[in-house]
Amino acid sequence: MDATVISKSRLPSRHVTVGPQRAPHRSYLYAMGLNEQQINQPLVGVASCWNEAAPCNISLMRQAQSVKRGVAAASGTPREFCTISVTDGIAMGHQGMKASLVSRECIADSVELTMRGHCYDALVGLAGCDKSLPGMMMAMVRLNVPSVFIYGGSILPGTFKGRPVTVQDVFEAVGKHSVGDMSDADLHTLEQVACPSAGSCGAQFTANTMATVAEAIGLALPYSCGAPAPYEIRDTFCFASGEKVMELIARNVRPRDIVTLKALENAATVVAASGGSTNAALHLPAIAHECGIKFDLFDVAEIFKKTPYIADLKPGGKYVAKDMFEAGGIPLLMKTLLDHGFLHGDCLTVTGRTIAENMASVKWNPDQDVVYPANKPITKTGGVVGLRGNLAPEGAIVKVAGMKHLTFTGPARCFDSEELCFEAVTHKNYKEGEVLVIRYEGPRGGPGMREMLSTTAALYGQGMGEKMALITDGRFSGATRGFCVGHVGPEAQMGGPIALLKDGDLITLDAIEGTLSCNVSDAEFAARRKSWKPKDHGYGSGALWKYAQQVGPAVSGAVTHPGGSAEGVCYADI
Repeated sequence: MDATVISKSRLPSRHVTVGPQRAPHRSYLYAMGLNEQQINQPLVGVASCWNEAAPCNISLMRQAQSVKRGVAAASGTPREFCTISVTDGIAMGHQGMKASLVSRECIADSVELTMRGHCYDALVGLAGCDKSLPGMMMAMVRLNVPSVFIYGGSILPGTFKGRPVTVQDVFEAVGKHSVGDMSDADLHTLEQVACPSAGSCGAQFTANTMATVAEAIGLALPYSCGAPAPYEIRDTFCFASGEKVMELIARNVRPRDIVTLKALENAATVVAASGGSTNAALHLPAIAHECGIKFDLFDVAEIFKKTPYIADLKPGGKYVAKDMFEAGGIPLLMKTLLDHGFLHGDCLTVTGRTIAENMASVKWNPDQDVVYPANKPITKTGGVVGLRGNLAPEGAIVKVAGMKHLTFTGPARCFDSEELCFEAVTHKNYKEGEVLVIRYEGPRGGPGMREMLSTTAALYGQGMGEKMALITDGRFSGATRGFCVGHVGPEAQMGGPIALLKDGDLITLDAIEGTLSCNVSDAEFAARRKSWKPKDHGYGSGALWKYAQQVGPAVSGAVTHPGGSAEGVCYADI
């Protein structure tokens, strides 16, 4: 395709490249080595979350070069830029995790501002770690210029004593070590071998969950999100994505043509079917919000309720993302869901074709056991369940993939921060059968809605994963397993019932009926509320303070601005 035939009369880059009054602007482009032909072509932002913070992001700069070659081959002019990424594996278990969810908004905002400031016509976004995936997709639908999403790929599994391991095993090993079930030497060896390559966490944790979403929602090319980071085929997918975005410009196909209510329902379906991360129930409403579509936690939970769990992936199952890619990739998962009526096949994708058209040539692979047929699932209901009750009027969520027992009742043991709970767990200062309550960790109360993997993994490592439950107004990592309920709303900082719990209150969790309740009456809650006041979290300035002032509840995605429904002028139409 010859992109020189694309008129700039409708493209944002006309504001910096067309007409005599833009001579100063063009002089800057010449200064960077562009020639006249390149300046006259569509300008494509190639946004990467590359950094040296973690293996999730380390390969993104290399992959961005392949994207740029693809753009140039299709007669576009790529302009590379980077945004931040906070890596949850390193931020986990300390104050750094407060930055994680905040980074999602920062990524979306910084991509928006770079695109707006330089008037780029299209966007190819590369992301690796957890919040960078939804952050990049949020920017795409917010800007609404032709866009293609690229996942940097998953890490390869490590090997410890002859068995495959992931970072989940290292977190759980900390718990084993704390009770004397693992030696110093073994822990040291495990940490050295668990993460043997570039790439995001290898199981169906948050990064791979949102990568699965990217294909199902239609923003990524089929198969592109399943290939592990070290595989050379990633460069082919990146090159093809660069070419494809030029076709989308020519056809004026935009993200909001792709991300519809039906597409969001498809995305929620693949999360449940793959036993994905509970964080998807936060990110899908946030992506919907950017489009001006109402799609909250309860809408997500309705999809989860009727979706079979069919992908045998860690942390609840046996396999990692590499295994699913080699069995047939995300399209294999989508194919069986579509064939049995669980996906909307008429949704448009970045290929220019519908989901059904993309899946037409996908053949079922009977010689694998990573993905089960949708009519013969692992379990008939999804791997993630929404909850509601007098303890969570605004909802909560739990990942049940791989769990044997779906109900739990026990006395509350309350902690007003993750650190206090982790200390108690580390010293085994708890009783079997308790429900550990971690509060004031919500979007406003944290601030930042931290994940709790260190605490939950330590419990599992101590052999208590099936004997305890944990609830929080914060979040859980996609690597969390066991009866761990997150996103409890309203959060404690807003005076939700979780703030009014006392040690010994009897809590009942029921993932079959979808309820989260306690034996405290409305009258007793009202009496306790009279002496309650918000906690002073200590963040009186900076990014965390600003986030706490703006952020909304988890039920709506913990978003920080009015969204697409309040938009007067879309960037793509400037």
